[in-house]
Amino acid sequence: MNNFRDLQVWQKAVNLVTHVYQLTENVPKTEQYGLTNKIRRSVISISSNIAEGAGRKSKKGFKQFLYISTGSCYELETQLTISQNLNLVDESEYEAVKRN
Repeated sequence: MNNFRDLQVWQKAVNLVTHVYQLTENVPKTEQYGLTNKIRRSVISISSNIAEGAGRKSKKGFKQFLYISTGSCYELETQLTISQNLNLVDESEYEAVKRN
């Protein structure tokens, strides 16, 4: 249906992955397999679902994957908020990620 690489939303989602990985780089190792893993899986899911949806043969299929991607955005925001509340991530870096 679409070349996902041309979609601005996919490009922004890929950039978000980079920012989130940098944000979580200094989270304590005790969270490596907990919250950090969940955060990274959520952020990767956003761009992955956009790409998968773009490969569907119908607009309806694409739309469904955009809904899934949106859900991953909410999941990511929740996990980052928890990380901020627990002082696991730097507040200024957290705010910078939220703006992107």
